[in-house]
Amino acid sequence: MVNRINKVDFHYVANNAAHRTIEITTKQLIVRRGQPFLLTLEMLQSFSVGDTLLLTVETGPAPLERHGTRSQFGNPSPKYPRDAKAVWKYEIDRRAVLERGIVALSVTPPIDAPVGKYSLSAMTHGETKNLGTLVVLFNPWCSDDWMYLPDDRERQEYVMNEEGTVYTGTSDCISSLPWIFGQFEEEMVDICLKILDANLKHIKDPAGDTSARCNPIYVSRVISAMVNSNDDQGVLVGRWDGKYSDGCSPTYWTSSVSILQRWFQNRCSPVKYGQCWVYAAVMCTVMRFFGIPCRVVTNFQSAHDSNNSLTIDECYDDYGVRSKETSESVWNFHVWVEGWMKRPDLMKGGMYDGWQVLDPTPQEKSEGVFCCGPAPVNAILRGDTDVKYDVPFVYAEVNADIVKWMIGTNGSKKKMYTDSMSVGQSISTKAVGSWKRVDITDSYKHKEGSAAERAIFKRAVRMNSKEGQGCDIEEAPQYVEMKIKEETKAINGQDVKLSLKLSSKDHTNKVLSVRVNAQAMRYNGNPAGNILNKVQHVTLLSRQDVAIPLLIPFADYSKHMVNCDSIKVSAVASDSDEYYQTETNITLEQPVISMKVLDPVHVNREMTLEVEFKNPLNERLRNCSLTVIGCGLFKSDYVKSDLREVEPNATLRVKITTTPYRAGLKTVVADFDCSSFRDIKSSCIVDVKP
Repeated sequence: MVNRINKVDFHYVANNAAHRTIEITTKQLIVRRGQPFLLTLEMLQSFSVGDTLLLTVETGPAPLERHGTRSQFGNPSPKYPRDAKAVWKYEIDRRAVLERGIVALSVTPPIDAPVGKYSLSAMTHGETKNLGTLVVLFNPWCSDDWMYLPDDRERQEYVMNEEGTVYTGTSDCISSLPWIFGQFEEEMVDICLKILDANLKHIKDPAGDTSARCNPIYVSRVISAMVNSNDDQGVLVGRWDGKYSDGCSPTYWTSSVSILQRWFQNRCSPVKYGQCWVYAAVMCTVMRFFGIPCRVVTNFQSAHDSNNSLTIDECYDDYGVRSKETSESVWNFHVWVEGWMKRPDLMKGGMYDGWQVLDPTPQEKSEGVFCCGPAPVNAILRGDTDVKYDVPFVYAEVNADIVKWMIGTNGSKKKMYTDSMSVGQSISTKAVGSWKRVDITDSYKHKEGSAAERAIFKRAVRMNSKEGQGCDIEEAPQYVEMKIKEETKAINGQDVKLSLKLSSKDHTNKVLSVRVNAQAMRYNGNPAGNILNKVQHVTLLSRQDVAIPLLIPFADYSKHMVNCDSIKVSAVASDSDEYYQTETNITLEQPVISMKVLDPVHVNREMTLEVEFKNPLNERLRNCSLTVIGCGLFKSDYVKSDLREVEPNATLRVKITTTPYRAGLKTVVADFDCSSFRDIKSSCIVDVKP
């Protein structure tokens, strides 16, 4: 009589807990490669060690041993082809009771197994039975895996943490944006696997693509390409022109889950709209789900170099206004992610292992596709622009020199000076285990202006430039120094008070024509509207200073700043044929919203939150809406769009009820939007008791 399998136990709870996937689900098996899991087969009869029991795992549309997408293993031991990859194994577990037919197996996915969904079947004495499915992820807890991260506190932060912070603003005024990554929400399994299956490489070569998913370098490039929709059915559409009426403004989002749900539920139709921090946060979610340690990184004063020159040309006219929008620009900030992995493909003895820059924002193509990285952070620090992938572009983002030009009324072009200090400021990420900001600029470049930094820059230019292009240009001395500073804190809803200080650096008196311009700016360095023009003649005596007060009234900037991120104030002083220039970015401090929990909070019991906002203006706020989200608290976004108008200087209070479904410390994020203030964020911690 054939000894058939009567029952299968995947031990979902125990296995998922051991593999640190219990937060995702207890309804399917999700394991990490290189780590055994328990599988129990209940046979109709007693079982002996020598009995036939062959297990087969398969993934992808055309599974083969040589692709590592199929493996048959067990007793009798199969003969593997010489080119077989990713060979699985099992051992009889000590919990087996063979005489009663209880066959407990310790099954180990190999360390080079492709990530993804597998079918599992068993053969006993010529009879095959389908046992079910399982999902295999990368394993940063396993020292043999390419993304092994030895520090457990870092694993908790960069793999397990579902909440975090994205830094925005300017280098002088850094803002903290709370974000819900939500990589362990149950639907993330289907969503993240669909992201891999929807990529162009899978469509063109499904078997080859599935096989390549053993490699985190390959997988991370696929994710980078798929988070944007420029080449494929990717997740997000990018838009930077302020026209978002047919979708959501990029500033609206507070959670990757909201975006990924929309994409998946709408049959992979790209979600409108995203910008760099949204792209990066969504990519961080997908990377953490698959088990690749990942963190969101913000580079302030970030250069976009479109021609690999490692310089950015900025042009001004007599009023300090940029003469046109160009493909090259310096962004107030730009956000990407870093993924942690080994780089054996570079064959440098581990020199380039560790953090790798990956950027899903569609800026330039990499090997014909809008993606970027992985670019080793250590290669960027060393100026090794010949290293894969996309190191020259990322190097320029943190190191490019800015060349400033004056464009005359007749179209003539005169170089004012080269700024080698501004690009790549306060490169920031969230601290491990706390909400503090960590400055990681030193991991990308040597101290700005140091001999080492300049030497590496010149080497990078030589490696990256066309023949004959140089970088040693003698700069003319600057005889007038200019600086703009805030006299009081710039607060949205109040007049902005500044001063322009001019300092003579030589022994001659000068009569200067000073032109001051203020523009509403999008964060990517492009102007959106003119706010102020001012012309003044100043006599600057030898070795003396002059201060000019500047005022930007709220009435002048308010209509421009609803969809803009900062005010760029620039000043150009001219003395016959000489030009002097300075500028600063003013970020307006936004009013605050507050949240508090009204009662003790327990799993599966209704809780109440109160959100409060005070209108600081002497005008009515219209079109008010409130969105609240939190992992383990809300299954989807809580949106209240029927709020009444908020009267001048009045306070709005909204009570929200929900039922938590997961215990632990959870973060709630709220977004308030209205006619005068765009997407003000706030967050609070909720301690959900069992």
